Amino acid sequence: MMKFNLTHAIGSACLVCLLASKVQAAPKPVVFVGNNWDGTVNVFDSNNYAKVGVINVVPDKSQRMIEILFNPIKLSAFTAVRNFIGEGHDQLVDDMYSSNDGKLLIASRPSFADVVAINIATGKIVWRFKVDGYRSDHMALSPDGTKVAVSASTGNVVHILEVNTGQQVSKFASGNSPHENVYSKDGSKIYHASIGYVFTPLDPNFLDWTKGNRLFQVVDTSSYQVVKKFDMADKLRAAGLGHLSPAVRPMAHSPDERFFYFQLSFLHGFVEYDMLNDKVTRLATLPNLIPKVPLEQYVNDSAHHGIAMNGAGTKLCVAGTMDDYVAMVNRDTFNYTLLTDLGKKPYWVTSNKAGDRCYVSWSGTDQMSVISFDSEKEIKRVNVGDHPQRIREGYVPDFWGN
Repeated sequence: MMKFNLTHAIGSACLVCLLASKVQAAPKPVVFVGNNWDGTVNVFDSNNYAKVGVINVVPDKSQRMIEILFNPIKLSAFTAVRNFIGEGHDQLVDDMYSSNDGKLLIASRPSFADVVAINIATGKIVWRFKVDGYRSDHMALSPDGTKVAVSASTGNVVHILEVNTGQQVSKFASGNSPHENVYSKDGSKIYHASIGYVFTPLDPNFLDWTKGNRLFQVVDTSSYQVVKKFDMADKLRAAGLGHLSPAVRPMAHSPDERFFYFQLSFLHGFVEYDMLNDKVTRLATLPNLIPKVPLEQYVNDSAHHGIAMNGAGTKLCVAGTMDDYVAMVNRDTFNYTLLTDLGKKPYWVTSNKAGDRCYVSWSGTDQMSVISFDSEKEIKRVNVGDHPQRIREGYVPDFWGN
């Protein structure tokens, strides 16, 4: 009897040790790909890009839909997002980040006008935050992983939330249709741009005034006060580029954060902006492969939507959204190499943490490419869900997945 109890005790202790080792194991580094029209996130190993799993970011979809269907105002907004921005589809995951410990996935869900934290291990919602207005959009995770900034498209504000609790720390006002958010490397600033009403068909240059208030802002994260604000229209006119749209889309910056590279609505290319001297310094013109396509058919006014820089600060990876290419651009000369026939409608670009590769989502063909900055060649392509958009590196629990 004593022998049995001793064996049982040893076995129980070993089981506890095994469970503890799983809990305490370092989180697994992965790549997240958000599938906007699916409401899912594909997860890949960040080393070999093998599929790790899939996360459902709308486990409460039935509950949300009941709330919407029985509220005329919410239903009108939901329908507008579907028809005017979602190309006839519901937008169920725009952006996502994981907590640094790999326990939570934070996701913005445009059609539900909220941000949720999903427990990656259980798939359950831990917290939910409803944004101002009727649509959530791009986010940014602070360098220390404690806060997330999320744009509220129709609320004209950016919310700052605690990652672990979903509590609002602060918020700051933006222009019309708040869009891109980027934290500075030290976390002391947020670079933010509003893009205006990109869903309207009033696209000719002489109707640009109908697109709303579009601003670029620099926000101090110690107070969340705007410390710099300008209208790109003024900067473009001063550079002799007044014919370009002032709506700043995705952006990238040099390692020292002096030079920014802004994609603009309708522009096949990007502009270089000197943040120290506050002026546009150069225009990079990339090929327009669709010269006969009217501006009204550009997806949410985006000729190009996605840009990232390598770690050395010498090269840019650019998503030619309407042109169906990726351009690898030398930062000094703006000479470029086009990568074509890889997919359709590239919609986002992110550099990996090592800075030697870029990830590209192909929203039209439901795949992700991994491209080498050095060789300027695709080294991997994987299948994902319906209409992939944002791609982020992050973490999941070591024991989670296939």
